[in-house]
Amino acid sequence: MTTTKICVDASFIVRRVSAEITESRYRDLWDEWLNSGYEIVAPTLIYYEASNAFHRMSLAGQISAERAVDFMESASDLGITLYGDRSLHQTALNLASTLRLPASYDAHYLALAQELSALFYTADKRLFNAVSSSINWVHLIA
Repeated sequence: MTTTKICVDASFIVRRVSAEITESRYRDLWDEWLNSGYEIVAPTLIYYEASNAFHRMSLAGQISAERAVDFMESASDLGITLYGDRSLHQTALNLASTLRLPASYDAHYLALAQELSALFYTADKRLFNAVSSSINWVHLIA
């Protein structure tokens, strides 16, 4: 697959903006994509999921509420191109059913990557394990 687009999910973005020095692979990969001229894309729900993840980190005492706000601001400043049209939701619903996913949220990322012929990157091991035998353009960064 030849592509100029990379689709990322919220699990990737959460790690990208909250990564400690030992997890710099998310930042390094991001920088490599930008330096190579890739466009980073995601469905609009990425920011809903990211803000929820930062909120949960705050509730769990992993970060302060102020840090959660900082992380959300950093995520919003990454320059991700967002998509969210009717056909994306229909395709996501079909993929969720076909792939037997427990929820359709993750299928939105897959639907967008499929629609744009983009590679898809996630830090969600359960999602990767659920779809990697059927879809070869899904990549796990763990």
